[in-house]
Amino acid sequence: MPERVLVTPAVLEEPWGQQILQRVRSFDLPIEELPRNRLTGLRGETERQTYDISKRTLALVTAPPSQFKLSPIPPSADWQFHLAEGCPAHCQYCYLAGSLQGPPVIRVYANLPAILANLGAYERPQEQTSFEVSCYTDPLGIEHLTGSLAECIRYFGTREDGYLRWVSKFDHVEDLLDLPHNGHTRCRISVNAAPVSQRFEGGTASVASRLQALRRLALPPEQGGGGYPVGLVIAPIMAIDDWQTHYSALFDQIEAALDFDCDLTVELISHRFTPGSKEVLEGWYPYSQLDMDESTRSIKRNKFGGLKYVYDTDTMKQLRQFFEQQLGDRFPYAQLLYWT
Repeated sequence: MPERVLVTPAVLEEPWGQQILQRVRSFDLPIEELPRNRLTGLRGETERQTYDISKRTLALVTAPPSQFKLSPIPPSADWQFHLAEGCPAHCQYCYLAGSLQGPPVIRVYANLPAILANLGAYERPQEQTSFEVSCYTDPLGIEHLTGSLAECIRYFGTREDGYLRWVSKFDHVEDLLDLPHNGHTRCRISVNAAPVSQRFEGGTASVASRLQALRRLALPPEQGGGGYPVGLVIAPIMAIDDWQTHYSALFDQIEAALDFDCDLTVELISHRFTPGSKEVLEGWYPYSQLDMDESTRSIKRNKFGGLKYVYDTDTMKQLRQFFEQQLGDRFPYAQLLYWT
């Protein structure tokens, strides 16, 4: 729950913004209507103070015109779009660090119907087109305040060729189980080994709770579930001490939760960081024990000349072999989408 909610004037002109405002009011949260369509007063004297102020703030705004020109997001999906920016969790490896401009306040978009109406132009006729909505937020983490994820699921349930993808570290899925998704939404849950989730994923649901949420989403409606296609995102995979034992225990948990055949995909993402994200994260979490020692990593460059620090070739090979073998032994029916 945010400690304060900021509302810009443009939000009040949007019917969906009014619905979000009504939901927020039902939680009795302090609401401040701003005089202009601009967020101010979010910075503290240090990066950590700015982080604290921003993470406690929910801002209802409208998506700018730039949000209507979609970008591809391989290998996750064909396109990305956004119902919000900013995340309520406190993951010390946060992949949003350095990606978003300004303080990490949670910005929720009140013009969601216009955002959804824009997506049809990006669909390929007679060919499945996938849209990722979790790039800049955890949509389930704010769903109780917005209802926007459910609205996205309803929209894609009416499409011929468009498919929605979302991922979360939260577990409140009850309101999603009865939606008319028509198999056009893949619900994914992000999980990790206990030493990683317990130490570095603050403010999230436990891995056990997340897996039970995934089970509910995957079970058929006649068994009280949502009947959704589902997915596991194991990320960020870390070569911690005794990692084989810890990740084997994670697979035991997954196997117990998904003890039935379902439409399951898996995405495997090893830990990496950039110089910019490291600087931001060290400002946000000055006492973190997260390993970001460049001397033990290899440099990987993208086509634009940017660099990131990844595990060395031998470590990556060992990790990949282990995870692919675990999946092959335990979930032969699952589709591994990628390793990165």
